[in-house]
Amino acid sequence: MNDTVDKLVIFLAKRDGIDKLVKTFQYVSKLAHWRVESAHPGLAQRAKQWEVASGLSRKAFRSGRFLTGFNALRRNPGATPLFRFLSVLGNAGEMVYFFFDHFLWVSRIGVIDSSLAKKMSYISAFGESIGYVFFMIADLILIKEGLMKQISLHKSVARDDSSDEKVAARKEMVEKIKADRVMRLMACAANLADLIIALAEIEPNPFCNHAVTLGISGLVSAWAGWYRNWPS
Repeated sequence: MNDTVDKLVIFLAKRDGIDKLVKTFQYVSKLAHWRVESAHPGLAQRAKQWEVASGLSRKAFRSGRFLTGFNALRRNPGATPLFRFLSVLGNAGEMVYFFFDHFLWVSRIGVIDSSLAKKMSYISAFGESIGYVFFMIADLILIKEGLMKQISLHKSVARDDSSDEKVAARKEMVEKIKADRVMRLMACAANLADLIIALAEIEPNPFCNHAVTLGISGLVSAWAGWYRNWPS
């Protein structure tokens, strides 16, 4: 119990940890509003206020986050030209998203002309979508490479007559590949869910803009991020 509490404290001390918690509030309240809208209008209005407040607080808390894209490119430029290309496009899209999200936030709270909100939201969502697509491509390529390496290691372990230490080292490498694959699959799930939310803003349609689609997508993104950021 104490270990879980310690991990929760560490998780909530992170910017991403708080963001995933508030994102959970935001999309749970969206689903609650949809569920009780016709039967309990007063309760539905409270849920809507909670959703809006959570969304705005997340935007405020992400102030300056577009700079993390520069840091990501500086610290991890990519080992090959392909991954440098994917990293540049992915981080560029994410930087556009977070940068214009600032203007969306201040327009929605009335600091600047509220008529700009729609345009800022479109630009932010467009950059966000580009980032998610290239991040998912990179993760899927790395997942494929990891599977091929894992198969090769399994074969070498099966036919290897070397020392137990070498066999154990190969098995440890296999476990690391599996753990990395899980984290990348969680990243793909979060990015795909957020891509659906972004598409609802870029090109409104009955599927993406339905409250259930948005609510489930938001929770998938939040909980996948929760899993990835939870202390090991």
